[in-house]
Amino acid sequence: MSNRVVHKRRATITDLPLYYSGHLRKKLTKEKDFKKYYGELRGATLFLYKDDTQDTYTEKLHLGQLKSMQLHSPYQKKTPTIFTLTLQTEEVQLQMDNSDTGEEWRGYILTVVKKEIPSKLQLLPGQMLQLQDALDQERRRNPTTQRPELPPRPLFLCTPSPFQSPPASASPSSTPPKDKTDNSPEIPACFFHVSRKEAEHMLKVNPECGSIILRPSTLANNYALTLRQQTSSGPILKNFRVTSTNVGFVIELDTAVTVSSLNEVLNYFLEKTEYRLHPFMASQPYDTRIDMSPVPNILKTVPKAQVAPMLRSETKEKLPPPPTNQDDGDYVMPDDHDPNLKLVQMDRELEAVLKLRRESLYTETEEVNTKQSSEKPPSAAVQWSGNSSTI
Repeated sequence: MSNRVVHKRRATITDLPLYYSGHLRKKLTKEKDFKKYYGELRGATLFLYKDDTQDTYTEKLHLGQLKSMQLHSPYQKKTPTIFTLTLQTEEVQLQMDNSDTGEEWRGYILTVVKKEIPSKLQLLPGQMLQLQDALDQERRRNPTTQRPELPPRPLFLCTPSPFQSPPASASPSSTPPKDKTDNSPEIPACFFHVSRKEAEHMLKVNPECGSIILRPSTLANNYALTLRQQTSSGPILKNFRVTSTNVGFVIELDTAVTVSSLNEVLNYFLEKTEYRLHPFMASQPYDTRIDMSPVPNILKTVPKAQVAPMLRSETKEKLPPPPTNQDDGDYVMPDDHDPNLKLVQMDRELEAVLKLRRESLYTETEEVNTKQSSEKPPSAAVQWSGNSSTI
């Protein structure tokens, strides 16, 4: 059976794209000897055949459950290369003939599993291009990989923005969902929840506010960066895709760049443009006049005070009644703080003074009358008596 026919039958049986193939040896960590196989990396699964002429695989390893891939010993050109693959239920060792073949196997396995090219690979430029093609094909085949959720919407975007048109399905009474603030990634200030068309319009209409906008992409769990650049022929608009992965964010350029946060994505573009571009910051309106408002009428606005009725205690002892028969000379000391009692006291004092004066005048009058009667001459009586006898 020719190799072409074998290849077609293997593709029909597995129904997965072929990324890399070659001879290798495999054994479990508890086994002593390696067994020879012909391996094919299709999708995220390694199919093992007894030789390259067999159309039905003998074993297969699901590399989607790969936890780590460690080099058993340093690379040496003339000695076999051994890798230890830690899966979810077992550990498997793979042996390649030389370090070059081992490096290719390592690059393809990690790229397919992690959905990104490892940062340090000792491969030729042509091999790197083939590896990039395999990565693009695997991303299209399996886009539903677990990726970090979109960052929560910034607080200033909870209210409608003048640059953002509300969705057609949104009702005026609907309220924005509550943002998650725990364990959320840092969001640049130039992140807006807008579409490509809206972002380009914002940059055109408000060039003084900035020239870079970060926004969600149309693809799930991805982002995009829209920038407006001034050239000799006029301003141009560009859009770049930023893919979110388990290890960070990949800026999809001719040579992909991986960073750890959205802030680093923004810093990368600022550095590459020599800081000639600036993040877009929505301008806030300011007041230019100070109006004097009239003084409010406090008398009209202050409500009348309401006095609560006084509650008397029932347990309080009753005061004795005032005495009925009381001499005029006996006075009760009034309270100094009561003006009415002071007036009463003054009246009584005045009445007592007048009484004393009346008594003194009466006594003086009686004494004068008594003195005058005692000073009359006795001849008058004798003469009166003589006259009476003569008659």
